[in-house]
Amino acid sequence: MNSPKIGHISFLNVLPLNFGYKNTAQDLNIVYGVPTFLNNELRVGKIEISNISSIEYARQAENLLILPKICVRADSDVTSIVLVSRKPIETLKNDKIVLTSKSATAQCLLKIILHESYHLTPNYETRAVKVENPVEKDANAALFIGDDALFIYLHPPKNFYVYDLGREWHKLTGRQMVYALWTVRKNFAETQDFQPVYQKILRAFQFGIENKAAAIKSVLSTKNFTFDELNNYLGGAIKWNLTAEALDALKIYYQKAAALNLIDKVPDLQFAKT
Repeated sequence: MNSPKIGHISFLNVLPLNFGYKNTAQDLNIVYGVPTFLNNELRVGKIEISNISSIEYARQAENLLILPKICVRADSDVTSIVLVSRKPIETLKNDKIVLTSKSATAQCLLKIILHESYHLTPNYETRAVKVENPVEKDANAALFIGDDALFIYLHPPKNFYVYDLGREWHKLTGRQMVYALWTVRKNFAETQDFQPVYQKILRAFQFGIENKAAAIKSVLSTKNFTFDELNNYLGGAIKWNLTAEALDALKIYYQKAAALNLIDKVPDLQFAKT
C-alpha cells in the first residue's frame, strides 16, 4: 500500500514530537495542519493517524481508536488557550464572542465554561482572529489557541482582560483537561503497518522530550518566545502522558459537552491494541 499519512498539529505544544519526527522518523509521511483541518482529513480518510482536537474523537468515535500513552493535557493553567475580553468575563451576557476557526475543543470548552460557571449564552461567531488586533470593533471578546494564545498570555494586551481556559475549567471541575488525543482510523489499526508506525511515533516523541532543550533552540529564531518561556511551557504547563486521571477528566468534558448538545452523545473510549 501507499505510505500511510500521519497528521501532525504543528503547534508549539507538541514541539518535542515535531523535533522527533524531523530527527528520528524522516521516513514517515507527515501531513501538517491546524486541528480543524486535520480533524476533517481524518474524517474523510485522507490520513490514517493524527493528533486531533479531543472533542473530535467524540464526533468520529465510530471510526476511530485512541492511541494509548500520549495526549496533550494540562493540570490547570494551559497558557495557550485564552479568552481576550474588553470587559470582565461574567458580564459577557449578550455580547458577540469571536471564536478562532482553528480548534473545536477550545470552542466547546469556552461554551461549557460560560454556561456553567457564569450562566451566560453570548453570541458566537467563528472566524479568523489576529494577535495584532485581538478583539475587533464588532465584538467584545475573542478566543485564541496555540502559539498566538501563548504569546497573548505572556504579553497581555493593554486594556483587555485575559482568561486562561485551563484555569477556568479547573475552577469549574477541579480536574485537568485533555486538549488533544492521538487517534487512528479503525481500518488502518487492523493492518500490519499500524504497529511499526505507532512505535515510530512513540520513539519520536520520547526523543523530543529527552532533547527538549535542543528542540526549543531549533525554533527560537522563528518564534517570538524566549528559551525560558518555552521551557516553562513544555513539560510545565503542557504534559503529554495519557493517564487514568486524564481519561476521567476527559469523560467529564464529554458529559458536559453532550449536555449542551455540542456532541451527539458521550462516546465510549476505545483504544488501539498495542
